[in-house]
Amino acid sequence: MGRIIVTEFVSIDGVMEAPGGGEDFRYAGWTFKINRGKEGDQFKLDEAMSSNALLLGRVTYEGFAKAWPSMKGEFADKFNNMPKSVVSSTLKNTNWNNSTVLNGDVATEVAKLKTSRTETSLFTEVPVSFKHYLSSTLWTSYGLWCFPFCLVKENIFLEKPQESSRSD
Repeated sequence: MGRIIVTEFVSIDGVMEAPGGGEDFRYAGWTFKINRGKEGDQFKLDEAMSSNALLLGRVTYEGFAKAWPSMKGEFADKFNNMPKSVVSSTLKNTNWNNSTVLNGDVATEVAKLKTSRTETSLFTEVPVSFKHYLSSTLWTSYGLWCFPFCLVKENIFLEKPQESSRSD
């Protein structure tokens, strides 16, 4: 049986939206504001290299499919060539190498995927799709990369949008 590793970027106030950019969000690309250092970069590379597949939601898939094919290097080669499964009820066609759309009930489809594999899948996603996983036992481990600043956003930790004390 395969393992599903969930990895998320999150600000202190719980924002996970558009960490790498590309979305219509005021702070899109916010994770690039902080240098992870050699250790952080190596950890992300090791995480990718030890994975044999990506499990993505549609929004993340579309952002990755637009960005990764033109990138170079070991990390990019791994992402571009590994199998990718996309959880979506609206995406019909994929245009990124080795991509497949999972249709139907999210938990059922991911459980099938997990039992059909023997290797690790890396799941990187935003909370919209991840909510389906919170009450399930589908994921093997869950890692948060917490960035030490607050962003303005209505999110899973706050009931109402809050203004950030951070100035741009």
